[in-house]
Amino acid sequence: MNIKKKRAYSHYTREAAALLGKSIKLARKARRLTTSDFAERVGISRITLQKIEKGDLTVEVGIMLEAAALAGVPLFNVDPRHGKFATSLESVNDKLALLPKSIRKSKREIDDDF
Repeated sequence: MNIKKKRAYSHYTREAAALLGKSIKLARKARRLTTSDFAERVGISRITLQKIEKGDLTVEVGIMLEAAALAGVPLFNVDPRHGKFATSLESVNDKLALLPKSIRKSKREIDDDF
């Protein structure tokens, strides 16, 4: 028996999804596109687009990001028309390079009694 558990999301996550959805809806309407026309452009059903615009967190993140890109909604302070993530990615990669390769719990106890 396959019973799906409903996932609990933080308030921050729910608000972020709602903001993204409303931003996509606003951009779509500003371009005077119907839900059917825009859904076809994204390659999804009209129902899926309606879920995205409502901030439904069951929609795949890739589909949400694609809808945002096609609507012209900027993400991570990057204009989707220019799509220049390279600088930001390079900065994050530089920071990651400075961190340890892996993080493990110490197996040995430290004897700090002198």
